[in-house]
Amino acid sequence: MNTETNLSNHFLIAMPSLQDADFHRTVTYICEHDDQGAMGIIINRPLSLELADILEQMDIKPDTPEAIHQPVFSGGPVQTERGFVLHLSDHSWDATNKITPDISVTTSKDILQALAAGKGPEQSLVALGYAGWGAGQLEKELAENVWLSGPADTQIIFSHPPEQRWQAAARLLGIDLNLISGQTGHA
Repeated sequence: MNTETNLSNHFLIAMPSLQDADFHRTVTYICEHDDQGAMGIIINRPLSLELADILEQMDIKPDTPEAIHQPVFSGGPVQTERGFVLHLSDHSWDATNKITPDISVTTSKDILQALAAGKGPEQSLVALGYAGWGAGQLEKELAENVWLSGPADTQIIFSHPPEQRWQAAARLLGIDLNLISGQTGHA
């Protein structure tokens, strides 16, 4: 991999033909991509959990009603018991990895305490698990047309309803996924 193909701060948009249950119709925000592989958070798969459920499990008492009702997302099939908070980089916590000047991912308990107290990041997405690719795996899948990729957009991550993010991410590339066949084949 060279720096020209680094997909950090990009969306991976599942092609309609991708039928894998973990990734069908997903948008994944790529947090890291280097010679060792890639790591990302799926941003459009809400679970039947809210942040209040996570806070209760961690014995953190919420001070604000916003914290109680924030949805929790399935970030991917790897380490599904591990939490990740994708957020605007308006503050740094104990285990924050700054992806861009605008977006960070944090894995420490202190960000959950801040969210519960109403002192967390202005915008955030809480996820359990992540999506991961080994060295060269993502590049191979891109060559096989499993994914579309394009620059990420904070509005899609934090402001669009989850069910609209797949189409919205593709529209950034000028693509209407409704016009792409879900069938694969060879000409």
